[in-house]
Amino acid sequence: MTETPARPYTAGHDLPVSPELAAFMTEGWAPSPLPDGTRVPGADLTPARRARLSARFPGERLIVPAGELRVRSNDCDHRFRPHSAYAWLTGLTGEDQAGHVLVLEPDGAGHEAVLYIRPRSPRDGGERGEEFYRDRRYGEFWVGRRPDLAEAGRLTGIRCAHLDRLALLPPGRDAAIDPELAAALSELRLIKDVWEVAQLQAAVDHTTAGFEDVVRALPRALTHRRGERWIEGVFDLRARAEGNGTGYETIAASGAHACVLHWTRNDGPLHRDDLLLLDAGVETDTLYTADITRTLPLSGRFSSVQRQVYDLVLAAQEAGIAALRPGAAYGDFHRACVRVIAEGLADWGVLKNPRGDLHRRYTLCNSGHMLGLDVHDCARARTAEYRDGTLAVGHVLTVEPGLYLQPDDETLPPELRGIGVRIEDDLVITEDGARLMSGALPRTADAVESWMGRLLDG
Repeated sequence: MTETPARPYTAGHDLPVSPELAAFMTEGWAPSPLPDGTRVPGADLTPARRARLSARFPGERLIVPAGELRVRSNDCDHRFRPHSAYAWLTGLTGEDQAGHVLVLEPDGAGHEAVLYIRPRSPRDGGERGEEFYRDRRYGEFWVGRRPDLAEAGRLTGIRCAHLDRLALLPPGRDAAIDPELAAALSELRLIKDVWEVAQLQAAVDHTTAGFEDVVRALPRALTHRRGERWIEGVFDLRARAEGNGTGYETIAASGAHACVLHWTRNDGPLHRDDLLLLDAGVETDTLYTADITRTLPLSGRFSSVQRQVYDLVLAAQEAGIAALRPGAAYGDFHRACVRVIAEGLADWGVLKNPRGDLHRRYTLCNSGHMLGLDVHDCARARTAEYRDGTLAVGHVLTVEPGLYLQPDDETLPPELRGIGVRIEDDLVITEDGARLMSGALPRTADAVESWMGRLLDG
């Protein structure tokens, strides 16, 4: 009995497949179509989104790729998440979208959307006939079912074609490389519709539950040599159980680690006398993410100096939130936050003068950002439309002032060194101001202590 050589798409340690097995694998499969009537969430909203993009680029072919798989190690890929613009325009958010591309073809006064996909593998023994059971990257028996062309069309309401045909197209504006198209896609996503705000609220609600999980887990985390990582794992469990996962790498920073803005190593222990800065967000299955930070006393009670720092950051956040309203300059809330911080540092004697920008030694970054499908949403928008723009109903953003008092900073009194505090909440701009989406989590020092006490006693 002769054996056929392994196909190029198989891993090196795969066994060859005999002609008999190859033939046997083509037989005896019952039909297994996707249920009729299935639609991706938000599919009714995507035609209007594509029409808005079409209007900006009349007569041009527009190419919006989902992105490609990336190798993590050897033959193992990172978990795939499609590009946010692709998800926004198609409603498709699954891991099976790797390599797929949305093309808007000029069509008279507008564009026709065509979705180029890798459809479900055939089982008839023809070209690609072994893919479904042999291809470790795309095979159905390895990574799960993909829709066929007709099913994908019903799911999305978009005409679908085989990915192989994409190579035959002339080039066009590609969102992966064309800055003007990328900017337009960011700008179109700045204002969230009612459905998007509901998705973000769901992300916030799941994140709130994750923070409660973390507090309940503190007694166990305090005993582990990598308590920060225990905290990360507890939150990530909630994120995977309720949504697609976390919207960004969880920051679980205790003690002086809280002075590192993007501390994601999370490999330190927890000490009862320290604070824990937890910056985390659940990403929904529709890929909208929350972004919340709370700074918690690991003992359950703030020390006097911890409360001093916390109260100043909270006052700054309150000032920033008060500045949010339609028509306000986007930068107003940041300026309100830093004004309070700088004056507080001057009152403490850390700064001689609250004017100028010397406060940035202790604050380091901006006091917030837009939020949506990306944690730092719409970042490719032009400055005039974002940073130098004005707030409008439907903008969703964070307000997150912080103080990061480095442990080796000799401009600070010793008792302040090594304390990091950030308080971050998610808000949507409304007709009369802003709605605090994350208000279910306490923010004042007293409320945080009471909340932690209830959870730990329960």
